[in-house]
Amino acid sequence: MIRVLVVEDEPLIAEAHRAYVERVPGFTVAGTCGSGAQALRFLAAHEVDLVLLDFYLPDVGGLEVCRAMRAQGRTVDVIAVTSARDLDLVRAAVAQGVVQYLLKPFTFAAFRDKLQQYAEYHRHLARPTGPPAQHDIDRALAALRTPTTPAVLPKGLSPDTLAEVVEALRASPEALSAAQIAEALGISRVTARRYLEHLTAQNLAVRRPHYGGPGRPEHHYEWHPSRTS
Repeated sequence: MIRVLVVEDEPLIAEAHRAYVERVPGFTVAGTCGSGAQALRFLAAHEVDLVLLDFYLPDVGGLEVCRAMRAQGRTVDVIAVTSARDLDLVRAAVAQGVVQYLLKPFTFAAFRDKLQQYAEYHRHLARPTGPPAQHDIDRALAALRTPTTPAVLPKGLSPDTLAEVVEALRASPEALSAAQIAEALGISRVTARRYLEHLTAQNLAVRRPHYGGPGRPEHHYEWHPSRTS
């Protein structure tokens, strides 16, 4: 089993990532941490193969956590799980040994693909029969680069607008209607509902009936990534 440490400061998202890991065969969650300092303490006391690392943490950035791990001589692998899209940050992450980069928001399918690629990489470099040959190393590195089937959004939906809808839900202390999302983002109510229903189908949002008056109830939606089943 590949032992995974989830490092994420938002409890609901951390729980979602934990549940996602447990759904992928061959992986088990060694623990969850909500800060960089906590993650470093956990790594000092436990055996971990892979860290799922958010790069926006409340105490230190993900890069600082990677540098501290390397300075301590820890060779644990890292998959960046973050909304950070800056190319300089991506290059710096690769330089610190980050083996995969997964942008939020993502579907379970995209998450599973990254872990399966990593499992193949890990398998090629964990042979008990002796030092790896050139073809073992080539296959291991190719496993990380091999494209898997992308999680395609339904026709007419864009990743950028989806990210905006996700952020609107996450930032709201209460459930929102399609009309409220539409007004906030400058899109039509029908379009907003399509994005909200897509998130609901991916178990990243919860739809709740809202009884505000006579007639059929209006649906409200809230961000609730712990609903992964």
